[in-house]
Amino acid sequence: MSEANQHVHHAGHDHTGHGNVNTMAISATLHCLTGCAIGEIAGLMIGTALGLSTAWTVVLAVGLAFAFGYTLSTLPLLKAGLGVGTALSVVLAADTLSIATMEVVDNAVMAVIPGAMDAGLVNPVFWLAMMLALTVAFFAAWPVNRYLLARGKGHALTHRFHGDAAEAVGARRFIPSFGTGALVAVIVAFMLGGLVVSIADSVGDSVGGEETGGSGGQHAAGHG
Repeated sequence: MSEANQHVHHAGHDHTGHGNVNTMAISATLHCLTGCAIGEIAGLMIGTALGLSTAWTVVLAVGLAFAFGYTLSTLPLLKAGLGVGTALSVVLAADTLSIATMEVVDNAVMAVIPGAMDAGLVNPVFWLAMMLALTVAFFAAWPVNRYLLARGKGHALTHRFHGDAAEAVGARRFIPSFGTGALVAVIVAFMLGGLVVSIADSVGDSVGGEETGGSGGQHAAGHG
């Protein structure tokens, strides 16, 4: 058995305890979820800025979700000393099913929420729908990751290199890698910020409309 295969073999057996598998599955799912969320929001922002149709915006968002999801998993492997080709092959095998599950569920939830797909970035409906969609996607992808981890697949393929990443030397020390907790904190803060801004914008429009209507009514009353 090759050294790489031995690592995969041990990864599957080191985490057979239900507690360890469950914890690793949660971490793996959150890691994929943050990459998907970053990619989707970036895609929607770009699509909106470029005036793309809803269909093309969704295509762009899904593509970026995969790109960011793969990138976040690839960086620690590069830091651990793997070549780009090897790192990508490991990540493709580890994350594709999880990300695909998230994207299918996430977009399905967005599609069934009235107005969510057409809501702009300054519409509270978009942010609330996105939060709900990502939450449902998490619970859909978690059992997938757990199933794979219990069999030494999925994130078990990348987890075995994380110790090497912590001991990176030379130029590899400067390759960024982000902990799951930090990624989750950033994306939650960003989404809450987007929701607050959209609510403030809606309130501002409402107040502005009332003031315009009120002054118009007073003006008409004066002339009467």
